[in-house]
Amino acid sequence: MPQDRIVLANQFLIAMPGMADEAFAGSVIYLCEHNEKGALGLVINKPISLTLGSLFEKVELSPPSEALAATAVYYGGPVQTERGFVLHEPLDAEGKHYNATLAVPGGLEMTTSRDVLEALSNGAGPRRVLVTLGYSGWAAGQLEEEIGRNGWLTVDAEPNIIFDTPVEQRYERALGLLGVDPRMLSQEAGHA
Repeated sequence: MPQDRIVLANQFLIAMPGMADEAFAGSVIYLCEHNEKGALGLVINKPISLTLGSLFEKVELSPPSEALAATAVYYGGPVQTERGFVLHEPLDAEGKHYNATLAVPGGLEMTTSRDVLEALSNGAGPRRVLVTLGYSGWAAGQLEEEIGRNGWLTVDAEPNIIFDTPVEQRYERALGLLGVDPRMLSQEAGHA
C-alpha cells in the first residue's frame, strides 16, 4: 500500500442525494475502521422501532435508566443486523475497556461485547452511547471507488452530531461541517 493512502476512520460518510442503494439513501455513517482490507461504519441517523429498554429486555438485562431506556436503537447497516454495536465516547484513561472494543484512532470507541450492555444496565458504562443493530461494510477498495463515483462526501466526525443532535437534523448538520447546504446538492452526477 502506498504511504499517502487516505484513512477515513473517525470521519462521517454522507450519502449524496440520489444514492441508489436504499439501505444508504440519506445516511450519515460514522467510520470506525478503514484500512487496506476495507471499511466498517455505523449509520447514525436511522432509528428503528426498537428502544434500548426493549433491547435490554430481549437480552435479559435489567433496563437501563429511564432516559436511556427510551432511547432509540439505530439501523447500523445491512451486515449482521441481528448483532448489536455500541458506539460510545472513549472510556477514562484508567485503561478500562470492554471485551470487544475497537478504539477509533482520534475518535470514539465501538464495542460489540455484552459487557458494555451489562455496565449500562447497572448504571455504569459510557455516558453517551448510540446503539445499532447491524453495520455497514465495504471490501478492499470498494469505499474508495464509491467515493470516486461521487456517492459519498467525507468530513471529520463531530461527536456532538452523533450524541446531541436530534436525529432529523444529523444529515444537514453533517453537511454543514463541509459548509454545504443540502438544497444546493444535485441528485445528478456531473455530465457535460
